[in-house]
Amino acid sequence: MPVASTWTEAAKALADKVTGDTPAWHDAVSNTPRHLLVPRWWRRIPNSPTQEWELVRLPEDSPERLHAAYTDETLVTRVGPLHADRAQPDERASGDPTSSSTLPGLIVSMADQLGAKPGHQVLDVGTGSGYSAALFGRRLGDENVTSVDVDPYLVDAARTRLAEFGRAPRMEAIDATGELPGSEYDRIMATVSVRPVPPSWLRALRPGGRLVTTIAHTALLITADMGTDGIARGNVQPDPATFMETRQEADYPPKLNDMFVSARVREGEDVRLPDGPIPDLWQEWPLRWLYELETPGVETRAATYPEDGRRVVWLLAGDGSWARAEDGTAPLVHQGGPRRLWDDLERVRRKWEEHNRFSLHSLRAELSSEGSSLLSPDGSWTFAV
Repeated sequence: MPVASTWTEAAKALADKVTGDTPAWHDAVSNTPRHLLVPRWWRRIPNSPTQEWELVRLPEDSPERLHAAYTDETLVTRVGPLHADRAQPDERASGDPTSSSTLPGLIVSMADQLGAKPGHQVLDVGTGSGYSAALFGRRLGDENVTSVDVDPYLVDAARTRLAEFGRAPRMEAIDATGELPGSEYDRIMATVSVRPVPPSWLRALRPGGRLVTTIAHTALLITADMGTDGIARGNVQPDPATFMETRQEADYPPKLNDMFVSARVREGEDVRLPDGPIPDLWQEWPLRWLYELETPGVETRAATYPEDGRRVVWLLAGDGSWARAEDGTAPLVHQGGPRRLWDDLERVRRKWEEHNRFSLHSLRAELSSEGSSLLSPDGSWTFAV
């Protein structure tokens, strides 16, 4: 496929690709200059031991920049506290992404599930580059769109860049887990993940309104409609979606690297045989996410040793609890700290098997400002979200 020579040509090609099932959004994607919203971004350095990123900065009209901006991929714009706009040409960033321009196909898919129509008041949570606000503004009218982000720089930069091509939605820098600008919305879409679902979102959602969001540390995408009783009911959607978690500070809390160094070789306070095979939590993602729902905030790491093919899984928690499970010819589980994390994982697996390993897409959502939950198909297993 030849590289597009103009941004309008590139945007139309992107729209043709990502709006095949959602033609109502074709015009918005075709007429939104994403390359102006993401002038620089970070690119992960392959095999970097410290998770380093290099800066990508290309001329505005270069074929390479147009190709990157109008490919259906996420562009990471902020790593740790450092935004690509503010980085020096040869500067590198280190750490986890803290903001990005989400792949357009996912934005379009979520916007379609949102069911927003002209006249609806829409809250866009997670301004980022401003791309989703631009799409909403084009289709629904800027006066119907409010976009919020915790980072004042992101909001200011997006507002300025959107104005360059005539878009002017309402934009505010706030902690979106707290009180919101405006008191009533017909639709709320979040491109950040949350847990718990903020009560302020549910108080602001009108009866008949719809919320689309993801649960933090999982890829569970929820769509729920607000009832007249103040409870939004819905389901986990078939297609997964992963977003960065809401944050209140410039960066996320540091990972448990020191604990991991110790847990790699430390003898456990409790050592035993595993109850069944050691799961590959990166392949068995439903079990991984159920464990996260049941036991939130546990870091999961894994490695495979090439010399013998032995696979090791570590579970780490901020309270000092840890577990190391090794498969191979002599499977063994080591655990330490105040909780037995591997025992918890095996308990979740047993309970899931007792419930016939139901699909996570069959989880039902009941969300209210008084408390929100996901429920198993038979209602016997409840997770607070």
